[in-house]
Amino acid sequence: MSAAMRRPIARFARYCLWLLPIAATAAPAPPRAMPPRRIVSLNLCADQYLLALADPGQIAALTQFARDPEMSAAASAAQSIPTSRDTAEDVVALDPDLVITSPGRRVDTMAALAGQHYRTLELPEANSYADIVAQIRTVAGAVGHRDRGETLIARMNAALARLPKPKPHGVAAYYQRRGYLTGTGTLVDDLMKRVGLTNLAGKLNRPALSYLSLEQIVAAHPDYLVVEQSTDHVTDLGTEMLHHPALARIPRLDLPQAWTVCGGPAYVRAAQSLSEQLARHH
Repeated sequence: MSAAMRRPIARFARYCLWLLPIAATAAPAPPRAMPPRRIVSLNLCADQYLLALADPGQIAALTQFARDPEMSAAASAAQSIPTSRDTAEDVVALDPDLVITSPGRRVDTMAALAGQHYRTLELPEANSYADIVAQIRTVAGAVGHRDRGETLIARMNAALARLPKPKPHGVAAYYQRRGYLTGTGTLVDDLMKRVGLTNLAGKLNRPALSYLSLEQIVAAHPDYLVVEQSTDHVTDLGTEMLHHPALARIPRLDLPQAWTVCGGPAYVRAAQSLSEQLARHH
């Protein structure tokens, strides 16, 4: 190609490069998705995230357990929020633009809703603080309040950072009604590690949930029993074994079930409570 032909091509190339910034600034930004205005929760744990992150007016309904203080750590905040019976009929009547559920939750309900236009968000079980942080970001983004999610995470991180530096406190068994033992890889196990406790289930190579007889728990000699506060008194056969004289000498650390049944902001309260109770024992 001659020099005379190359000069016009070079000028055209420079002209195109000059236009690129103009084209970039002139291109319209993609429209932002509108935040959902009618959110239905079919997940007890999602209830608590919504109460912390969404506007009350965005919540069309929470689960039927949202107001139960033994099940939900945010029960007091849920008193004025509508609830549903977790059925397809209820969801259809509420006509939501976002349904938050959990994997495998009410298969019949989700099957009935499969052909509907509702956007669905599945929220799995949180088994660690890292899971909780990830879920806060997921829900905050889904409801259109990412800034609230980051503010909540920062507040939780700061509260956990103020806990005393964990030191070995011995072996603890999270012993539930009817003799069930909570194992490793669970939210309770994560809490134990945070405050310096070793989970007995890990030492015994037990799965996430297993049965341990009264004789086995006594023979294992745990330094602490972590129990739900609802088992303070014998109310039925399920709680009776927790009050057997053979267990009377083992110190107890009490945690409300509502603080551990779900991940969420209550994780901080559970960690603070365990830390304070351990301090009183030392």
